Amino acid sequence: MNNTAGPSFINLTDLAAERLGGKVLSCSDDFFAEKENLIKPGRGIFIPDKYTDRGKWMDGWESRRKRTPGHDWCIVKLATSGKIHGVDIDTNHFLGNHPPHASLDAATILDDENINWDNVKWKEILPQSPLQPGSQNFYEIKDRNYYTHIKLHIYPDGGIARLKVYGEVYKDWSTVDASEMVNLAAATSGARSVLCNDMFFSHMDNLIMPGRGVNMGDGWETKRNRTPNNRDWVIVRLAHMGIVEKILIDTCHFKGNYPDSCLIEGCDIAYKDEKKLDGNAIEWLTILPLSKLSADHEHFFEDEIVNKGPFTHVRLSIFPDGGVSRMRLWGRIANG
Repeated sequence: MNNTAGPSFINLTDLAAERLGGKVLSCSDDFFAEKENLIKPGRGIFIPDKYTDRGKWMDGWESRRKRTPGHDWCIVKLATSGKIHGVDIDTNHFLGNHPPHASLDAATILDDENINWDNVKWKEILPQSPLQPGSQNFYEIKDRNYYTHIKLHIYPDGGIARLKVYGEVYKDWSTVDASEMVNLAAATSGARSVLCNDMFFSHMDNLIMPGRGVNMGDGWETKRNRTPNNRDWVIVRLAHMGIVEKILIDTCHFKGNYPDSCLIEGCDIAYKDEKKLDGNAIEWLTILPLSKLSADHEHFFEDEIVNKGPFTHVRLSIFPDGGVSRMRLWGRIANG
């Protein structure tokens, strides 16, 4: 199934993403282009006149031309265990050197430090399937088990720009004590940015990624709005219903384009009712009243919190527009 627009599963979390914590552990060959490129952001770039001592520089994973029987493979450790809904095996810029076919295996491995990969019991989740050159090759995954590692096979050799593994983060919340402070807005625990009114310059997903933003593009930034008293907003589904105890709003790298102020509200709704979020049917309760922000700064709020919840979703509003790098909402999980 090759689709330029993309199927619905691409709105889920990319479980393999390097920025989320995914890692490329091993491969059969990466003579022309390093295996680590496979899980980097974007689709990969092309620089016409850039070469290395091994040949043309390519932004992806590329093996040499195989002159012996067999095929090439690459093993990726997912950032978190998860249920895979679909994949994108992207051959962007690989035109005369893409693999004609690929397949995917998956496994659940608790400890991969000193593992013998030959003994792993892999399960095929995508049979050998055709790949188009220079294209996003989307495939739905029917298997709904939870996995931690995947193995990409290419037949027989060639280059893949990116591998995206879209699905649902799995976290065993039964292991988390009700008194433990956790970041309820962490993508690695299952939080998701579900809706916003504007993300002209950079995506709302960045808001809940690990670490601090690496640059101004690694945040959520809206366009300049000329409407008087404008507010821009983004809604995040928390990883677990929780009590909000402490907040961080980080404007890292946003200097001439940070919001003047922000407001955070919460609600308690079932996931099936998320379609109502884009309207007036939801009762939002103020968590953090309107608070001033400054440029390129970590803003911590604790005493300012007026309602701790419990909440399932939060809405961050910024006035009048601008960019926020990260939002953290530390608190305790609640039953619901």
